Amino acid sequence: MASSVDESREVGSLDLDALATEAAHEPGTDYDLRSTLDLAVLMNAEDEAVPAAVAEATGQIVVVIEAIAESLRRGGRLIYVGAGSSGRIAALDAAECESTFASPPGQVVALLAGGLDASPLEQEAAEDDREAGRRDVAGLELRPEDVVVGISASGRTPYVVAALEAAATAGAATACVVSVPESELEVVVEHPIVVVVGPEFLAGSTRLKAGTAQKLVLNMLSTISMIRLGKTFGNLMVDVVATNEKLRARVRRIVRAATGAPPDEVDAALAAAGGEARVAIVSLLAGVGADEARARLEKAGQSIRTAVDG
Repeated sequence: MASSVDESREVGSLDLDALATEAAHEPGTDYDLRSTLDLAVLMNAEDEAVPAAVAEATGQIVVVIEAIAESLRRGGRLIYVGAGSSGRIAALDAAECESTFASPPGQVVALLAGGLDASPLEQEAAEDDREAGRRDVAGLELRPEDVVVGISASGRTPYVVAALEAAATAGAATACVVSVPESELEVVVEHPIVVVVGPEFLAGSTRLKAGTAQKLVLNMLSTISMIRLGKTFGNLMVDVVATNEKLRARVRRIVRAATGAPPDEVDAALAAAGGEARVAIVSLLAGVGADEARARLEKAGQSIRTAVDG
């Protein structure tokens, strides 16, 4: 890992023109003269390049997924750190893990510059606060089992860089998702993910292509890590927390798809299992009661396939 970035550097002195995320298309200054249809077609064409850019970083993404899965397996945490739209995208991904995969509260968390309850303008202003980045990371009392992932399109957001420096000093594994090669953040972390999407449709508006790339990458990091932890059965989400009628219906469909059982048997198995899809699936496939299914899962490390085999 390289040394930390120069503390004395002034934000205002940075040459933003040198960043790919700040570059402008040429020609691209006549948007206000174009039709709405032209603009929609142009914007969609720009977005089509994002999945290919993510694909080029697949090798880097795999390394980070393996680190995250191993961390969570050992009782560690996945911690995202971001500012502005990057932080809000990270917060969205972290929030989904608890309901989608029954992740324990605090297992997947997001630090957002300015705090989750601040206004968007306050959050944007807070991205320059290095001390807050250090302080917020320190408040988590990091352990070596944790993985901290910084998200920054430019790779030089002061709050995120300082937070990742503090995470590395604390001994946690570190990674980043950036859209600029050889950024400050890239040299701070162990495992960089560099997704170069090029100039934005609106110059400097990194909530667009860079933001889309971040969402795609974070989808992969959290989802595939949870698959590695046995949170799915095939392509089914067997740990969904059914807190509303839509999700309860989804759980019924999941159990039926996994077992092929008729609706009445699915409903009975879920009732006996206290609504836990994983327990109901083992109960139906192995022909055992809910208590035996739960015991088998505990012995099998929550693996449905192993639990069904006995």
